Amino acid sequence: MLAERSLADGDALDGGDGERGSAVVDFVLVGVLVVVLLLGVLQVAVYVHVRNVVVASAQEGARYAANADVPAELGAARTVEVVGRATSPQTADGLSCASAQQTDVSGLTLVVVRCTGAVPSLFGALGDVLPIDVAGRAVAEAP
Repeated sequence: MLAERSLADGDALDGGDGERGSAVVDFVLVGVLVVVLLLGVLQVAVYVHVRNVVVASAQEGARYAANADVPAELGAARTVEVVGRATSPQTADGLSCASAQQTDVSGLTLVVVRCTGAVPSLFGALGDVLPIDVAGRAVAEAP
């Protein structure tokens, strides 16, 4: 009886309908694509956030070291401390910061804090593949 009904509806007994089950495959393929796209957008957002935090921290470190009674070398330590509080200690440990005094073309003495490192990837197997190289500057106070 089942075979007669199947033949009456125009379906063959041997599964002649080639579209059967394709919705599941389409869902999986589109779902994987959407998840990869979402993770990519999330990785860009994390990179931009961490970069902005490091830039602001380098500027804060330069302003701190530009005070009259503070040595310029303390700007790098202050930067790493601020990054560690704002993001995570692991992100701060991945940075290499240095600070020094420089004189620009107009004769002003600047304190420059330069940080390099990498942003952790959301995909653990990739490691730290997104580089950061930022600098913060402030005019040093005269004693």
